[in-house]
Amino acid sequence: MEEPSIREKRVRDLTNLYYSRKDVQKAIFEFCKNREICPRYFEEFGKRPDSFEYQGDVFELAKKGATSFHCSEELWKEPLKIVTGMSEEQANSLRIGWDLLIDIDSKYIDYSKICAELIIKMLKFHGIKNMGVKFSGSKGLHILIPWKAFPKEVNGIQAKDKFPEWPRIIVKYLMEKIKPALIEKVSELERPNKYIKDFQASKEVMPDLVLVSPRHLFRTPYSLHEKTALASVVLNPEDIKRFEITDANPLKAEIKEFIPNSKEGEAKELLVQALDWYKENNLNEEEKRKTDANFKPIKISNLSENLLPPSIKKILLGLSDGKKRAVFILLNFFRSLGLERDETEKRIYEWNEKNKPPLKKGYLITQIAWSYRNKVVPPPNFDSDYYKGIGIIPTEEELRYKNPVNYVVKKSFVSDRSYDRKKTSK
Repeated sequence: MEEPSIREKRVRDLTNLYYSRKDVQKAIFEFCKNREICPRYFEEFGKRPDSFEYQGDVFELAKKGATSFHCSEELWKEPLKIVTGMSEEQANSLRIGWDLLIDIDSKYIDYSKICAELIIKMLKFHGIKNMGVKFSGSKGLHILIPWKAFPKEVNGIQAKDKFPEWPRIIVKYLMEKIKPALIEKVSELERPNKYIKDFQASKEVMPDLVLVSPRHLFRTPYSLHEKTALASVVLNPEDIKRFEITDANPLKAEIKEFIPNSKEGEAKELLVQALDWYKENNLNEEEKRKTDANFKPIKISNLSENLLPPSIKKILLGLSDGKKRAVFILLNFFRSLGLERDETEKRIYEWNEKNKPPLKKGYLITQIAWSYRNKVVPPPNFDSDYYKGIGIIPTEEELRYKNPVNYVVKKSFVSDRSYDRKKTSK
């Protein structure tokens, strides 16, 4: 059995002591009511769905090896009745609401603080006076607007049924509105050996839209973080500028309420403004469909391992969550590269054997048959939520190529040129 790393030992030494605190247990338990929860055992997540029945469950799971706790943005009648792969109608019947959770994930905590302050200023401009703020545990911040603040119906549409569409639209709207100020303020920061150019400044602190996806989990307030051994502590919005990483020392963490005392409908103006903005600025989906419809498969005669994008390689190692979305990615990827059907099926079945647990063979047969009844379309671009949603973070090189097919074509071209040069030199 492999020896745990120094970092893992440090975190595990903390867990029993930290989670034995009654105030920490209560903070996590109270926040997680009506939410799907999932403990994490350092590198691996526990079973889903799960929920807390008693406050003491937090400590009991910690004693069994849980190092952190994660929960859903969605609020459910009975979280344990959630089923993976359930239809939209089934999800809507169980969902009673959702919180807006804005995840600001950045390379530096200073960037995250600037972004958080600008978003809060914009929220206040839209009449929102109450919001929750917490440290992510690493280099980011989370801002929460609770379900209570949103109108329950807009133009005859039930707001609870519009997850993740409406939260995602709100986050996009906020980012678009703060982008000029964000670029300016981040560019003003002086860091040794690093000059932040205007065109890349806003990318450094872009809120993570993956959190705005079905059943995606985020770290609960006061949960520990495996990489830093820090606590996801709650902050007062006005204290963001003064916050330092050392303030998240779990042994000194002071418990505060993460869910603010919002007024009913406080976020109505924000939602309506965001929806109007989206309607006016949304990309023409019909144009995108036409682009996909005109796509022609590219024949790669020898699809070797060294041509595959890192993200595809990670998927092919096997997954424990997000397997159905991965099937969609892989089928479109292999078909776009001109693989014959028997070769595509062989690769999909081999990949499935590495999954924990594997998908049912009947499901794969259905998906493959459905795919081959339709026109070939390219796999999702690297900046799509598909990858982050299954725990795959594309590299900067992949993002430059935009799509997995482009990546393979470029690598294949470079490889062929290198081979030709070697032949010529002989």
